[in-house]
Amino acid sequence: MTEISCPLCTLNDVLTSEKIYECVTCGHEWARTDVPDEDAPAELVVKDAYGNILQQGDIVQMIKDKKLKGTSTVLKSGDKSKPISIQEGDHEISCKMNGISINLKAQFVKKVNP
Repeated sequence: MTEISCPLCTLNDVLTSEKIYECVTCGHEWARTDVPDEDAPAELVVKDAYGNILQQGDIVQMIKDKKLKGTSTVLKSGDKSKPISIQEGDHEISCKMNGISINLKAQFVKKVNP
């Protein structure tokens, strides 16, 4: 294992903690680069029914008729959304379609080129 030296004073009296290094001599602290940061959010990748990657602001189109639970409304195949938002969870897409704010599963839509 290589010894770690302080970038400021170049001495190797360095304490190691979970996320940082600290120089005992001068007190300088710096982030560890050899440890992955679990706090960093993982990139959420959402794909439509055809494998196209969806991003914030894309417009999607229904590929299958879907009845909205609790209402008599049916989203027809071919209905287009307003710009979408990507979110965590089972229903990855949040958007407005036919004047209704809804959450959709990506498997029922396809990306539309504006």
